Amino acid sequence: MTMDSSLKVKAGAIKTRNVLKRAERIARLQELDKWSEDNDVVGMPKVRVVKVSLKKKKKVKKEEDDKKK
Repeated sequence: MTMDSSLKVKAGAIKTRNVLKRAERIARLQELDKWSEDNDVVGMPKVRVVKVSLKKKKKVKKEEDDKKK
């Protein structure tokens, strides 16, 4: 069965994911020193996913105002 074209994800539409895969969670926990090889995979602690948001620069408006004066 084929997938409807409206459900396909385009390359430009990929955003940050809210859920990490198990390997990604383990790697992140190792970075935070909260994971050792003795730990069980079931019942892993949650890992916060940081969303990056960029703010637009407002310097452009100030420069335009200076040129008008």
